[in-house]
Amino acid sequence: MSYVEGFVLAVPTADKEIYRKYALGGWPLFADFGVLRLVEGWGDDVPDGKMTDFKRAVNLKPDETVLFSWFEFPSGEARAACHRNVTADPRFEKMGEMPFDGRRMIYGGFSVMVDEGPGGKTGHIDGYVLAVPKANKDAYRDMAMKAAAVFLDHGATRVVESWEDDVKDGKLTDFRRAVKATKDEAIVFSWVEWPSKEVREAGWPKFMEDERMKYDPATMPFDGQRMIFGTFSPIVDEAAKEARRQTA
Repeated sequence: MSYVEGFVLAVPTADKEIYRKYALGGWPLFADFGVLRLVEGWGDDVPDGKMTDFKRAVNLKPDETVLFSWFEFPSGEARAACHRNVTADPRFEKMGEMPFDGRRMIYGGFSVMVDEGPGGKTGHIDGYVLAVPKANKDAYRDMAMKAAAVFLDHGATRVVESWEDDVKDGKLTDFRRAVKATKDEAIVFSWVEWPSKEVREAGWPKFMEDERMKYDPATMPFDGQRMIFGTFSPIVDEAAKEARRQTA
């Protein structure tokens, strides 16, 4: 996997099962046209932030829940071909009306720059979106690689960091507004997979206390105050047969 299409959206809380069935119903179509994996993460602990947060990113209403989701592709070209083929397929129309407000969905394409850990079916997810100065890409990758090793040492199964490739402005919401990105910054869409919520809750304090995670704020390659984050419980985690063979 070298490319990610990331999504953040607001789903009516009462329609959780309707959304899950909708996503599962569309999976065979997307899998036929090159998607290696689909994960849909339902908001579990999505905190309010001082400057930015997931709730404000999608103009969340009181009766809605934030959903953090992604498609995995072998390449950016595969993603573009998938979009063309899916929308031309009769099954796409049969999926019916989306069970959420698509006008507030934020999405984009990202090139993977860190992918560490064996992965597999995930039980809990840490999701992140942040803005990094384009000039700091290498410094951010180096920091992310070090952090990935610490996450894996404390129970995580996979860490993925992906860098903006195709992130467009939206009419109501988009990734750039979500983190107040400036023109010289790129969006990073990333996540950490854990085998369960319990493992995550046990591993997180150890991660934060690990000596390897002590940084001088002056050397941080991005503005952490604008990073948005939360934890999510997967309600859909589907992988194509070829992806399963690759990770077996």
